Amino acid sequence: MSPDLAASLRRHSLGWLAAANAVGVLLAALLLWPDLNGALAPLTYGRWVPLHLDWQLYGWCALPLVGVLLGYFMRPDAAGLTAGRAALGCWSLGLAFGGASWLAGWSSGKIFLEWAGPARVGWSLALLCLWLLLCAQAWPRRREFPLWAHLFLAALFAVPFVLWWASDPRVYPAVDPDTGGATGASLLGSTLGLLAVFGLLPWLLRLPVRAPAAAIFRRQRLYWLYFAFSFALDLALRHGNVSHHDHGHIIGLGSLIAWVPLVWRYTRSFAWPPAAPAWLGAAFAWWLLLAVTGFGTYLPAIADRLKFTNGLVAHAHLAMAGLVTSLHVAILLCLDGRWRPARWSGWLWQAGCAVQVGLLLWLGWQEGADPSVLYVRGGLADLCYAGRLAAGLAMLAASIAWCRQAWRTE
Repeated sequence: MSPDLAASLRRHSLGWLAAANAVGVLLAALLLWPDLNGALAPLTYGRWVPLHLDWQLYGWCALPLVGVLLGYFMRPDAAGLTAGRAALGCWSLGLAFGGASWLAGWSSGKIFLEWAGPARVGWSLALLCLWLLLCAQAWPRRREFPLWAHLFLAALFAVPFVLWWASDPRVYPAVDPDTGGATGASLLGSTLGLLAVFGLLPWLLRLPVRAPAAAIFRRQRLYWLYFAFSFALDLALRHGNVSHHDHGHIIGLGSLIAWVPLVWRYTRSFAWPPAAPAWLGAAFAWWLLLAVTGFGTYLPAIADRLKFTNGLVAHAHLAMAGLVTSLHVAILLCLDGRWRPARWSGWLWQAGCAVQVGLLLWLGWQEGADPSVLYVRGGLADLCYAGRLAAGLAMLAASIAWCRQAWRTE
């Protein structure tokens, strides 16, 4: 990837992170001081939630991976720079239009798939434009890419149409019984999609191999063999409106813990840039905690108390703010060596994330035993929400520092 395109990608990615975090701070304030909703009406809590969730998912959690695709398929010349910036512009315009539509009250009602009305059309077109630009850049150099890259790019053609289809409230209800709801019965299958992307990530980043060829072959073979086993296990499990009392799904979710050391060993086969290993280490620490606590909270005695509480919000922050953010900072560091977040901002982010996760998990556990704690002003809930707001402000400050540094880096 050319340095100019890498700089554009960082600015788009970190800009959406800062914007989504700012909305998150507003939501945390509204939980602590509900009367603020009256002053903001009609832009109350429910109008802002899709912006925080979807700007995080489709902005920060997606754009660094889009950058990996741009770096792999785009030519590192002026034409590639123009095409890459056009793709990033379409993506950000789609997100901005989506935010305006959600504030206006247009929503499908389906979490993370709130695209509705004109924004649904605009977002699908933005994704299709990205795919077309990738193909236009890759086709003249098609002989340079291996077969798996062609198959991967061909599979991406379905993404705009799948998202269009899935956003339709008539396809399946907003609360879909096939997912198992808060019991997480679909977590094994959805995680396998992420692991497939992670298995290709070092090759898409074109990282140098530092292990002997025989060792690389063994680690790759083990990776994809265990992937095939996990996929077969997911197919064998009963799907639909299942319960977290189902022993098969307990075993399936427990099998995800083995992925952490397996992927860590696979990752160490490649030479990452000097600043990236620290962020990778943080990502794997969060991932191990996520896998262990995810399995523990899925067990019936714990899930019966934590489901539909702030404990699940804590788990989501553990995944997105902990694992995904640490991994994506490492990805941005791989694009070129011109940007590096200040050490203090990295520690501030990790500390803020730990405080948020801890407070929300504790509140969820208390809430599961006595839901009335959420309705006592000045009680435990307000104390936890105040700490969450402070942690959110710290994370917002860190993301703003990263964004400013990205804009200052030429």
